[in-house]
Amino acid sequence: MKRAAPSTEALQAARAAAQWLALLESGTANEGDYASLQRWRDSSARHEQAWQKAQQLRQRFANLPPALALATLDRSQASRRVVLKRALGLTALVPAAWLLGRQLPLEAWRADLRTATGERRQMTLADGSALQLNTASAVDVDMAQRRITLVEGEVALKVSGTSPLSLETRYGRLSVAQSEVCARLDEDGCRVSVTSGAVGLQPLQGPVLMLRAGQQVSLGSQGAASVQPFDLAQLGWRQGVLVAQDQALGAFLRELSRYRPGLLRWDPALERLRVTGSFRLEDTDRVLHLLAASLPLEVQTRTRFWVSLVPRKDTA
Repeated sequence: MKRAAPSTEALQAARAAAQWLALLESGTANEGDYASLQRWRDSSARHEQAWQKAQQLRQRFANLPPALALATLDRSQASRRVVLKRALGLTALVPAAWLLGRQLPLEAWRADLRTATGERRQMTLADGSALQLNTASAVDVDMAQRRITLVEGEVALKVSGTSPLSLETRYGRLSVAQSEVCARLDEDGCRVSVTSGAVGLQPLQGPVLMLRAGQQVSLGSQGAASVQPFDLAQLGWRQGVLVAQDQALGAFLRELSRYRPGLLRWDPALERLRVTGSFRLEDTDRVLHLLAASLPLEVQTRTRFWVSLVPRKDTA
């Protein structure tokens, strides 16, 4: 029986619990942090459950592996401090990463190719086809069967030859030859966008579709929605750019958070502010500060992995 995917609320609770754990393990938490953690736990049974699971997993990583400790023995004092600092960071972050790994699909960790959060990867396949993986994505590649399986995240595939490659998702199969297509898996479906040529699509239910350049369709467990045109700017990630054209700030930040490890929060009052621009994805901290320079908001950084956006205070 197929395991049901975790809900958005469950994933958010798991990520928040991981961040709380990392903060406490860092040794920088103060009384206010402990009080805030308790309020967070008390606010929801789901929060408390996520925290208890985090505590259980913490015990499994209570001691550093001996090899990690031995790695400091033959180094200079300054180098030892660097290694020790990294080791201490590891003890805080490994339980957090493990906690999230328990919530996310195990298949993504076993995939042939995968990217971490914020990482993008481009490669040439054996037949000369070009494959790009976006942030937090995973694929299995079987060139003998001419099959690529999208396990998680988002990919772009360009096939120049006439022999088709099959791009399979849990919601349908694409046949790609002399074409370029992007496919993005979300919690409840898969969005398919054709940027050049024509691509055959077999949904889980319903007839075969032929998508042409400039067309997009969303796939779900019940089949394909209606075919729609799309803006190529939506696929700016292929060039390392996130493009917004009079977009609601909340929607922009949800997209940006896909490229940031850790927790990015914002005050609901900022949700409907509008943002326009092209932003480089290799430095999301700079993107946040650019937003603060052009919109009435402030960036509050607790750690590199815990950032909040709040309305700017009127100092007049």
